Amino acid sequence: MNATRLSLLQQMPIFGAIQDDALAFLLDSVPSVSVAAGQYFFRERDAADCMYVLESGHVAVIKDWAGREMVLHQLAAGDCFGEMALLDLSARSASVRAEAECHAMALTPDHLLRLFEHDAEPFALIQMNMAREMSRRLRVSDEQLFRATMGAVPPAPETTFHTI
Repeated sequence: MNATRLSLLQQMPIFGAIQDDALAFLLDSVPSVSVAAGQYFFRERDAADCMYVLESGHVAVIKDWAGREMVLHQLAAGDCFGEMALLDLSARSASVRAEAECHAMALTPDHLLRLFEHDAEPFALIQMNMAREMSRRLRVSDEQLFRATMGAVPPAPETTFHTI
């Protein structure tokens, strides 16, 4: 078990209140992937198969608009992306491109199922935490949509790294 990976998850809201032994069990089968700078973890409309937890590097979250790439967010080590793949069967809603060499954990629905079969309580907590995080993000998006509808000038894209 890699203590660095465990520590990274313990700092994330999605894995809040999960005991060390449950996280260690979960991480036991979770692979790491490497993506070179300029390459994509995935593209908008790809089939969604996993959530990534960025261990190192930084990425840009991108939407295509009229043939142009629009950067929505920038994320760094300790952030996650693609978590909707763990909850629904829809295609990716945005692209994620490595802006530097990246290493990330790739957590699939099968990893969560394995945790559920081992201990349902941490599985349920992770599901609730993901729902809370997605709800928080939806509130932010609703506010942005409201302001845009009312004619407010949208702020410039985020240039600091943060969790979306």
